[in-house]
Amino acid sequence: MRWLVLLALAVASPVVAKTSTAVLVMQQGGPSAATDLKVRDHLTARGFAVRLAGQDADPVSARGAALVVISSSVSGKDVKPGWRALAVPLVTWENDLLDDLAMTGKRHDFDFGEADKERFVWIVNAPQAMAAGLPAGIVNVYVKQAPMGWGKPGLGATTIATIYGQPEKAAVFGYEAGATMDYETLAPARRVMLFLGNDGFNNLSPAGLRLFDAAIDWAVTAK
Repeated sequence: MRWLVLLALAVASPVVAKTSTAVLVMQQGGPSAATDLKVRDHLTARGFAVRLAGQDADPVSARGAALVVISSSVSGKDVKPGWRALAVPLVTWENDLLDDLAMTGKRHDFDFGEADKERFVWIVNAPQAMAAGLPAGIVNVYVKQAPMGWGKPGLGATTIATIYGQPEKAAVFGYEAGATMDYETLAPARRVMLFLGNDGFNNLSPAGLRLFDAAIDWAVTAK
């Protein structure tokens, strides 16, 4: 019986060691700060030691971290450009930074943007780890309709899901370390884009939360 208890605990345990540090870049004191703090709490529960950073933080301060997470609460013009070259896994749901991070081209509403009212994505790469074991096809990722960010990644990306009915708009995609992103930039570490809007984390369905966790796990897992 004891081994069954230990097995259950092992299955339920986060995949991240307690010593792993995640830097959460957010607009501190902004209108979506409460949502960002829930992201912090969720990452903490999954095993990260989370350090909050303002949107104007120097990327150098995140060297040595296991993960950088950039919330869409940030204002793109206030985010310093060095995050693109930082050799730390990075996950973001700020579509307006995708061009700055070389994850897409530069044209707003063509290479990246936000759809106003969405609820579903289409899983196009179910075998990949970031698909979280969800089957190919339509997945309800929001409890109710809400804004959903998207991008058109470069050829070196792995696309996991697109906005339902808009296959040209990737809702979840990632770059392996060393993969070619836009502008012939090589990804210095794994990079992931998620579809969340500013308060999207609070609106995630169970399937949406699985995609969120799978993106985090893939980003920090060694190749």
